[in-house]
Amino acid sequence: MTETAQATTQVVQFIQVYKELAMAIAIWLWALWPWIWIGLIGKAALEAVGRNPEATSKIQWLAILSIAFAEAIAIYALVIAFIIWFVKM
Repeated sequence: MTETAQATTQVVQFIQVYKELAMAIAIWLWALWPWIWIGLIGKAALEAVGRNPEATSKIQWLAILSIAFAEAIAIYALVIAFIIWFVKM
């Protein structure tokens, strides 16, 4: 193998490692926030139901809607990770 071919192979391996690292960071960071927000939404919903049990159905509907929006952020992380994975360099 020539010196140029070997250097090219090393660069490709270097890029692949950093692509995988970028995917892991994207999923970790973007998925971390929905976990936190879902926990806070659940905590607030339980406190609200505890204070006003008559409004349970309204609070439950709003909590489920808020959780769905928080989960959408995690799905964006997955899409970004797939984009990073399939981009050819």
